Amino acid sequence: MRHVGQRDILIIGGGPAGAATAIRAASAGATVTVFEKAMPGRDKICGDGLTPRAVKALEELGVSLEDAHRIDGLRMIANSTVRQLEWPGIAPFPAHGAVWPRRKLDERLMELAAKAGAELLWGHEALPVIENGRVVGVSVGEQVWNADLVVVAAGAPGLVHRMLGIERDPDEPFGLAIRTYAESPRASERYLEACLTLRDGAGTPVPGYGWMFPAGDGTVNIGVGALSTMKGFKKLNLNRLQDSYRGIVSKDWQLGPDLERPRAWRLPMSTTKRHGPGWVAIGDAAGLVNPMNGEGIDYGLESGMLAADLFLANPSSAPEQYDREIGLRFDAFLRTGRRFSFLIGHPWILRTGLRFAVGTHGIANITLQVMGNLVDSSTPGVGGLAMRSADTLLGIADPVLRKTRAAG
Repeated sequence: MRHVGQRDILIIGGGPAGAATAIRAASAGATVTVFEKAMPGRDKICGDGLTPRAVKALEELGVSLEDAHRIDGLRMIANSTVRQLEWPGIAPFPAHGAVWPRRKLDERLMELAAKAGAELLWGHEALPVIENGRVVGVSVGEQVWNADLVVVAAGAPGLVHRMLGIERDPDEPFGLAIRTYAESPRASERYLEACLTLRDGAGTPVPGYGWMFPAGDGTVNIGVGALSTMKGFKKLNLNRLQDSYRGIVSKDWQLGPDLERPRAWRLPMSTTKRHGPGWVAIGDAAGLVNPMNGEGIDYGLESGMLAADLFLANPSSAPEQYDREIGLRFDAFLRTGRRFSFLIGHPWILRTGLRFAVGTHGIANITLQVMGNLVDSSTPGVGGLAMRSADTLLGIADPVLRKTRAAG
């Protein structure tokens, strides 16, 4: 092995979470190297939607959103009910989101990381170097870099995760999604659209939603996502579900042909481990994805900045402190979401729940806050009260929900 050098932080993965760590740490003077196995310009399969929470995080990193398409709210559709709502502007989040194709977003973030002083190594598939149970650096082939902290920002499960014991909790749900792009004369609209009443080929309600996200460049991101808690999930054909949803919205949105083959991906919603001696996992690698909407960019950005801040404050205690802080910020909300996913895995509960979720303007606003990652159990007001109540009630029902889970 050839020793290349010593760094403060080494980051495995150059998506939003990893780039956020790099920008934050390098801007404060830390020596940082980012290892990204793909080459520049790579496309990450995603819905491309940015919540107001994500917009706030990007602004905190100094990212200009002038090239992104501004989004003012969400249109929710459940059978014949349509609720078009504006983002509520709950402090400290702005009253707008955005759509920004991941190729362009990731490119901008990595540019800022390099400008801040981080070293970017494209086409480098890094693996952790472990000595006496501690991660002391990474290796690429015969080359070794050492660091005080290794940050795992590679969202897709792989060898890195297996080496560190980062595994999805098999007792918890996960999601699958698929998306493509198409031209539409409505691509400049400033509302996301979510259809909450999907059905599979047998007519069974699917816990998930279909989306139309206008990108402002003449195209829309069109896709569907589903939770693993539904009955018949193992037999669910995502391509057919996508085709079915496309057939529903095609006329209204005047869709052109697909601009690329629909591509699918898995949404991690739990992990058994997110830190250890010398390392932390952030973003998707840490299971920080909202089970109720599949969104994780905002959590990725926040967790990436947090990892950098804690390292800068005290490198030796950063991994343990990071795990505690992440737990305080996100665990209760994500736990509620996972429990809720078991609940709506039952078709009759899903049908009833959807009628309630959009039944009145006030309740639909709470649904909007949840789908926008704008509320958790600590949020003041009605939204926070609803989350605390849901967490308590679902906690009581959780053992029964798991025993009677509809998945199969």
